[in-house]
Amino acid sequence: MTQKQATLDDIYREIEFIKERVLEIEEHMVDMDSIMTQDDYAALLKYRAEKVNKKLISHEELKKELGL
Repeated sequence: MTQKQATLDDIYREIEFIKERVLEIEEHMVDMDSIMTQDDYAALLKYRAEKVNKKLISHEELKKELGL
């Protein structure tokens, strides 16, 4: 059984094929950090409402309230 020695042209074609496949995969990838569950979305809406109604307190204020 003889093996064909790869030429530079063979390697180049293979690299181009792999590059095309990677680009196709990247086009269809989903950034998991950008997907919100219904719970995430509900929490975001609640946060926005609390922010508008000035019900939020700073980290420093919370530490004071807790005596930390």
